[in-house]
Amino acid sequence: MTYRSRIVAITTAFVAGTAIVMSAHAMPSRGSYVVVCNPNSSVTAVNRTFLQDAFLKRVTVWPTGEATRPVDLPPGSPTRRRFTEDVLKRKVDAVRNFWQQRIFAGRDLPPPELGDDDQVIKFVLRVPGAVGYVSAGAALNGAKVLTVK
Repeated sequence: MTYRSRIVAITTAFVAGTAIVMSAHAMPSRGSYVVVCNPNSSVTAVNRTFLQDAFLKRVTVWPTGEATRPVDLPPGSPTRRRFTEDVLKRKVDAVRNFWQQRIFAGRDLPPPELGDDDQVIKFVLRVPGAVGYVSAGAALNGAKVLTVK
């Protein structure tokens, strides 16, 4: 193998490896959680920005005019970590600090934290306007899965 062909092979391997790493980093949690809402909602798809704003309570109504009612899993949940990093673009601790500052300033309260996927599903089924996320394998029991764009 010539020097030139070695350089081409190394460069090709590097570019291919970088592309794989970059694509995995761009979508780290695809398939690891699903976003669910109340089955009576007419919403079927939502963009990440809207979802981010709903969970940080920057928006409080769905495009349909109904109030949003976001719900979180506990801070130690791997599903919450993936959702928070993917959708909110922050670490769970950073989001908790955000809410501590909001609470201290008397501005708002964070979404309720429920113990597990089943509790999130029950909340979403019971509360109009509710939106949450659960692990991809969770039993949905009729909760509507939202497509996230």
